[in-house]
Amino acid sequence: MSFSIATSGLNAVTKQLGAISNNIANGGTVGYKSMRAEFSSLYAGGQPLGVGVNSISQSISQTGNLVGSSRGLDLAISGNGFFTSVDSSGKTTYSRAGYMNLDTNGFLVNNLGNRLQGYPVDAAGNLQTGVVGDLQIKSGGIPAKATDNLDFTANLDANAKAPAPAFDRDEKESYNNLYSSKVYDSLGREHNVEQYFVKTDEGKWTVHAFVDGKEATPATSQLEFDVNGVLTAPLTPAAISADAPGAAQLNITVNYSGTSQYGAEFNVSKNNANGYTAGEKNGEQIDDDGRIYATYSNGERLLQGQLVLASFTNMNGLTSEDGTAWSASTVSGQALLGAPQSGMNGSVKSYALEESNVDMTGELVGLMNAQRNYQANTKVISTNDAMMNSLFQAL
Repeated sequence: MSFSIATSGLNAVTKQLGAISNNIANGGTVGYKSMRAEFSSLYAGGQPLGVGVNSISQSISQTGNLVGSSRGLDLAISGNGFFTSVDSSGKTTYSRAGYMNLDTNGFLVNNLGNRLQGYPVDAAGNLQTGVVGDLQIKSGGIPAKATDNLDFTANLDANAKAPAPAFDRDEKESYNNLYSSKVYDSLGREHNVEQYFVKTDEGKWTVHAFVDGKEATPATSQLEFDVNGVLTAPLTPAAISADAPGAAQLNITVNYSGTSQYGAEFNVSKNNANGYTAGEKNGEQIDDDGRIYATYSNGERLLQGQLVLASFTNMNGLTSEDGTAWSASTVSGQALLGAPQSGMNGSVKSYALEESNVDMTGELVGLMNAQRNYQANTKVISTNDAMMNSLFQAL
């Protein structure tokens, strides 16, 4: 009996040593979760039979430290959640390892070549939050886009006096303020929109618009404010048009929403014109909420999709596929998919990776304890052997 009990101890410690050595070997593996051997005593009808390893478990819920990286497609999750990926056979796995890259077709894949899952965009660039699928970043450049909207917000000085002379853009005394905005035509060429602000009465201003030094159509817009300095007219955005030789006519909506008239100096707080020149793709950018953008040489970025994270009612019930990837089981429950920073999901950090959660000091201490246990069991076998030899010699 002693032989079998000691043998069971040797077998159990061997499995423990396997788990410890695997932890030590993966101390530098991104997203790895440490494992441990869980022992249980063996009995039969009250008779001790030794020890066995009930299971090899992983500390899935324990996160590792986040460390900086030099790659924008290196990702880490700050908080709860798992990256979701699908392999070529359609099998779904979940991981915290954020080694991501683009394959030859522009699909976002992990270091095993499995495609990362998320919300794609339609042809117009709108996020499709009801659909989960492969995420793809388009290659190539983007064509020029003509400016069709200018959001302009400013404060016009209520202390200003109405100019005496009639408006003349060449005479500074004939207007109160001037502001220029850069816009683009359909070929991506730059144009300059000049707005001359002229106070005509208390609470009333006329805006004279010029494009590249030529009067726009219509040439003027009227702004009116109430006694509290709040804009009351125009209630709808103004629209101006201008010729752009060789390109489509410029048609720009100017939104003055938020513009005020207070007793303070003229100040522009918003001057946002859409439109841009043509640009070539020069990289990717992933925000904390998982939104993925392609970036371009003209400073623009276009939405390509949004990562989804998976959460589980019992993450420790996941089935291990390897040290850094798991699949759902009846114990873990089905994956609950959602965008980063929604629900219980954490945020996504680019230029970062999650380190292994292995405590190297603890593993080395465990290694020494396992070695002592192994030696103790071998001592039991050698002692039992010596006792048996003594018995046989006495016979």
